[in-house]
Amino acid sequence: MTENSENNENTANIQDGSTPDAPRETGGPATAPVTLVIGGTGKTGRRVAARLTARGLPVRIGSRGALPRFDWEDPSSWEAVLEGVGAVYLTYYPDLAFPGAAEAVEAFSALAAARGARRLVLLSGRGEEGALAAEERMKATGADWTVVRASWFAQNFSEGFFLESVLAGEIVLPTGSAVEPFVDAEDIADVVVAALTDQRHVGRTYEVSGPRLLSFHDVAAALSAATGRPVGYAPVGKEEYRAGLVAGGLPPEFADLFDLITDGRNAHLASGVQEALGRAPRDFAEYARKTAAAGAWDL
Repeated sequence: MTENSENNENTANIQDGSTPDAPRETGGPATAPVTLVIGGTGKTGRRVAARLTARGLPVRIGSRGALPRFDWEDPSSWEAVLEGVGAVYLTYYPDLAFPGAAEAVEAFSALAAARGARRLVLLSGRGEEGALAAEERMKATGADWTVVRASWFAQNFSEGFFLESVLAGEIVLPTGSAVEPFVDAEDIADVVVAALTDQRHVGRTYEVSGPRLLSFHDVAAALSAATGRPVGYAPVGKEEYRAGLVAGGLPPEFADLFDLITDGRNAHLASGVQEALGRAPRDFAEYARKTAAAGAWDL
């Protein structure tokens, strides 16, 4: 689950929560091509934007709270954010597995290429048929492209979907004893920035994961060690979990995303971080220690 509240970025990364602020363009000379970061206040998006800005490159945030405004559900908002844009980091909300996602990615990518964006980097999800369809439609635009296929984010436990469960001391999910190679959003951001700024990554698909397969029991143990207090894991049935989503006002389709873990299709490591960056990916235990030290799980 990749990121994702507003422009959570891939939910398989139940990607990203956006802030209510209205971020504006940052960094770089006014005449330099702008990099548009869709979901730029989300888990990977804000990290990508910060890295580009630190390099002195101009960045525009694409979100409903930004100026100009961007909304996946409102194509009339797309034109303004593409003015002067030379590259796009493309993340989709709520998830590329959802109906209509591939069509939206196709339409936006085609518009971006027509308006002069020569480089497109798509955050995709491992093992998702809908994500694969979106990848192919983006590639067909004729722009230089890179695909970053991500495992579930480690940051889901500290910046979004699972945070409340960690704070409550019990992670309740329909994942049984299945395993997942959780990837650090810092690694995803590093790969994305490399793809946006280095021609050598054009036409490459990087499948990224962490260095170990972890069960949710393993995750709970790592979080317990990092926080210094008990964090348990309680597996539940999928339909029970779906009912809980509905009761909480969340899309019931989120429950289906756990099939990416429970059916074993992603129960293997990927080498994308090493291929793109020439180094090993960060371990979940390292993420947990640093996140705890930063106070993300303080009560």
